[in-house]
Amino acid sequence: MSKQTIKNLREAFAGESQANRRYLACAKKAKEEGFENISRLFKVIAEAETIHAMNHLNALGEIKSTLENVQASYQGEADELTGMYPMFIDQAKRDANNEALNSFFWAAEAERTHMDLFEKALEALKKGQDLDLGQLYICEICGYTVEGDPPSKCPTCGEGKEKFISPQ
Repeated sequence: MSKQTIKNLREAFAGESQANRRYLACAKKAKEEGFENISRLFKVIAEAETIHAMNHLNALGEIKSTLENVQASYQGEADELTGMYPMFIDQAKRDANNEALNSFFWAAEAERTHMDLFEKALEALKKGQDLDLGQLYICEICGYTVEGDPPSKCPTCGEGKEKFISPQ
């Protein structure tokens, strides 16, 4: 495959992935405003964008064995936590943009929990086993992720237990 085709597939994957997330956000807003059918429309098209993104990712050959996928995912979370988000947080502080600062800080804190979960998965896979995993919950405000019962208050954003969802 040529370098240009690889570049094109990566760009298309990023674009389709972003469209999926944007459309899901639009669906949520439409539902909040009482537009149920428009919300459904956004959700269905978001799923189509996911299919496009997956096709591009598969064409790139970037989905490997589960062990390789977990290793790559762990490394991606680590890179975000130690490289990307610290730089973004510093810039948001310099800009005095508290909304961006919170968004970056919350994401970084969630990446730490994601790394821990992927590390547990790696340990299990190295023993040839599946991960022994309890119920997972996510704070719908900041994305903090926890296995087992959610805490009474989110340790990242301080929201109450009622803000934790289990999307499984």
